[in-house]
Amino acid sequence: MANPKEKTPMCLVNELARFNRIQPQYKLLNERGPAHAKMFTVQLTLGEQTWEAEGSSIKKAQHAAASKALSETTLPKPTPRPPKNNVNNNPGSITPTVELNGLAMKRGEPAIYRPLDPKPIPNYRANYNFRGMYNQRYHCPVPKIFYVQLTVGNSEFFGEGKTRQAARHNAAMKALQALQNEPIPEKIPQNGETGKESEEDKDANKSEISVVFEIALKRNIPVTFEVIKESGPPHMKSFVTRVTVGEFTAEGEGNSKKLSKKRAAMAVLQELKKLPPLPVIEKPKPYFKKRPKTILKTGPEYGQGMNPISRLAQIQQAKKEKEPEYVLLSERGMPRRREFVMQV
Repeated sequence: MANPKEKTPMCLVNELARFNRIQPQYKLLNERGPAHAKMFTVQLTLGEQTWEAEGSSIKKAQHAAASKALSETTLPKPTPRPPKNNVNNNPGSITPTVELNGLAMKRGEPAIYRPLDPKPIPNYRANYNFRGMYNQRYHCPVPKIFYVQLTVGNSEFFGEGKTRQAARHNAAMKALQALQNEPIPEKIPQNGETGKESEEDKDANKSEISVVFEIALKRNIPVTFEVIKESGPPHMKSFVTRVTVGEFTAEGEGNSKKLSKKRAAMAVLQELKKLPPLPVIEKPKPYFKKRPKTILKTGPEYGQGMNPISRLAQIQQAKKEKEPEYVLLSERGMPRRREFVMQV
């Protein structure tokens, strides 16, 4: 078919049959013609109506019968679904997140996305008394909504969507509307502050747990995370995690172990940042002795037990000269006792 997304007649017949609670039946009535040019006749039964059609294959005959049924049937047809509104109608266009990344690079302010906890959905236990197998089998679950916090410099934006990517796009669109008309800030690097700023930018892209471990590793102090409390029903559990970094301790709470661990790390980071900076120790530059590019293994002592042919070829390669050429000059003697004369 010209459009791969367009539904086939058989697919439309199946939808019509489901809508009317009946089962379509295809039956092969006849097969005629030679093996290389066969013609098939198929009958389609839909409720009390039947249609026949021919085709060069069984599938084509089925589609032809389905097309006839769609145009001639008296059964009520389902209402067509409205087309989906694509947020990005142009497949070649730039997404909001990509456009924002470009703007953020120009401004020198990285775009940082952080997922937020979804809002708790009330647990409605409605006693629906569905009748019929169709309504019992097919439930429509409550759609999950994702929330994202976007930070660009000192500005914060919040986005939401049915998927995590849609939430990021939503936040990026809000950021673009707010930042596109703002002037690009000028950064004046000052001595002694550039290194610190770069370290803070690097830390901003890392998780709080990773930063805690890095600080502890640099200062040679132990780190332990421990879940100290777990409460609530199975579908809405709450966890409390305690982090200990040397003499500092902090706790974090969340609806998952990972989230409580992250919040505990965020709390202890506030204390760790108050510690005095470590003294800068300049590491001596390692000295590497340069190896010669080519090691000439041409000494008389080297390769005593090696095959003479291989040894000669190795010497020539080390000298960057042509490999030896061998020419057969003559051969003589009986078949089982032949002698050869070679020139190299």
